[in-house]
Amino acid sequence: MNLFLTGTDTGVGKTYCAALLVRGLRRAGFDTAAMKPICCGGRQDAELLRAAAGDTQELNEVNPVWLSTPASPYAAAQLEKRDIDLDLIRATYARLRKSRRSVIVEGVGGWLVPIARDYFVADLAADLGLPVAVVARNRLGALNHALLTVRAIQARGLECAGIIWNNAGDAPGDEISPAATAGNRAILEELAGVPILFDIAQGQREIVLGVA
Repeated sequence: MNLFLTGTDTGVGKTYCAALLVRGLRRAGFDTAAMKPICCGGRQDAELLRAAAGDTQELNEVNPVWLSTPASPYAAAQLEKRDIDLDLIRATYARLRKSRRSVIVEGVGGWLVPIARDYFVADLAADLGLPVAVVARNRLGALNHALLTVRAIQARGLECAGIIWNNAGDAPGDEISPAATAGNRAILEELAGVPILFDIAQGQREIVLGVA
């Protein structure tokens, strides 16, 4: 399994879901590598992904571009007077694809987060050529954001592999309200036109996958 994970927004649990996938695939016998091409702010997400991959990668291989400013990549690069090295990202990914059976790549923020003035997360996904999975957190607004993201991926001519439905509700102030969100999954399944790949329960720490 090779996937590019994007989110309906920032803070929807992309790293949490990516780490679950990487650990599950490795337990199933894949030598899966993790990659978060760009980190802005701390590198905690990259550290979590490296740990999920069994500490088999150097941190700079998991995360080749690191900006210390907690902002969008474009804004952070401007503030730090740097250019984001897209060639480094592409070369790092190419090495992983040659050496590993599968790679899980986590994008930064949502689908149209700017990386450069004329280059967005959508462009990075297109460059890497992976099927795209949408991570959506089950909360108010999830249906709108998930459907918009799925349609934007398809409008770009890329494969939307499906949706990872995150019920974790572990972000501050993001507790799940059953009355408001109980029907979201069924409605999304009916309208999205793509499958729900995984339904992540609150507190889930493992995904069980078979070897394909």
